[in-house]
Amino acid sequence: MAATVIGQGISIEGEITADGDVVVSGSVRGKITVDGQVTVEPDAVVEADIGAQAVSIGGSVTGNVTASERVDLLGGGRLVGDVKATRLTIADGATFKGNVDMEA
Repeated sequence: MAATVIGQGISIEGEITADGDVVVSGSVRGKITVDGQVTVEPDAVVEADIGAQAVSIGGSVTGNVTASERVDLLGGGRLVGDVKATRLTIADGATFKGNVDMEA
């Protein structure tokens, strides 16, 4: 199944739900809930709680992130919010402000 892409210049306000992966290159405000992976591209701005199997953050996220598998905060990525996941990686150059819950 192909990923759902929210392209640059697109701004969405509301709740996004999907069975597959979602790639955000634009901006989203609200809530994102998917069964696959959420990828936040470097220029993307997300002001939403995110729930997914895996989350990769290269842009800016303000909101709580819950992942059943892993959360990857990439170099240049910014996260302000709490993380609940079994694994969390934070690359050099990333910024994070919040709490982490890593219970299985």
